[in-house]
Amino acid sequence: MKKLFIRVVRVALPVLALGLAADARALEPVKDKSGFNLFRPVPRELMREMSTDRPDQTESAYTVDAGHFQVEMDFVSAVFDRDRSGGGDLRTTIWGIAPLNLKLGLLNNVDVQFVLDTYVHSRVEDRAAGTVDKASGFGDLQTRLKINLWGNDDGKTALAIMPFVKWPLSASSLRNGKTEGGVIIPLAVELPRGWTTTLMTEFDFVRNAANDGYDTEFVNSITFAHDIVGNLGGYVEFFSVVSTARDSKWQGQVDAGFTYAINDNTVLDFGCNFGVTKSAPDFNPFIGLSWRF
Repeated sequence: MKKLFIRVVRVALPVLALGLAADARALEPVKDKSGFNLFRPVPRELMREMSTDRPDQTESAYTVDAGHFQVEMDFVSAVFDRDRSGGGDLRTTIWGIAPLNLKLGLLNNVDVQFVLDTYVHSRVEDRAAGTVDKASGFGDLQTRLKINLWGNDDGKTALAIMPFVKWPLSASSLRNGKTEGGVIIPLAVELPRGWTTTLMTEFDFVRNAANDGYDTEFVNSITFAHDIVGNLGGYVEFFSVVSTARDSKWQGQVDAGFTYAINDNTVLDFGCNFGVTKSAPDFNPFIGLSWRF
């Protein structure tokens, strides 16, 4: 009996030691990363899990680690819409080729983003009037600054604020040539059983139709996401826009998509946004990629 007891102790002690060590590591405070910046990048082993502002329309509450770049882009996206209100028949098709969001981590909780519509092709067919309008070329350019207020590296919630401005590039058939902007506020929450949700409120200040002032658009969305199998994940989302513009109607969309993590720094995604109100685009399919370095 004594020999058996000694053998059990010899086996149990290493296991117990490993368990205590794991518990100790779990209780260790998150390493202070506030000293890192654009010119002193966060070491690879301290980088947080990659988080992207795509493919859903709800923005992420997490920033890119200081000193690192992240590129998020569509290979291609499309918008299909048919409007038969008022007895008309207006069909709109818009293709976006390689629109991208280039991000750069400035501080541990701050990144700057440059959003470019690199190439847009628009076709609007008015079947009632028998006319077709086409336009192609470079679209808009935005600059955004994301500031994480809490939860970037630990905790079950994270909150960020992201002011942005659309630059007044020369007016064209695709651009209004006006300065516009707003602010985005995303909140991320970890839910039970591996689910996560992100809620977003956004205020956009856009030039009005009379070109003598600005209208305000109120954007609200909520996304639920979960891993499906292996590196494949999925999400569902509800997205809405309400404007102060005269005679405007609220837009609602139900969205669904998938993500596939090729590795820790590269994610492929695809999905489609579906309009559920007449004023929203009917379909918006897309396929894209995000990677960081």
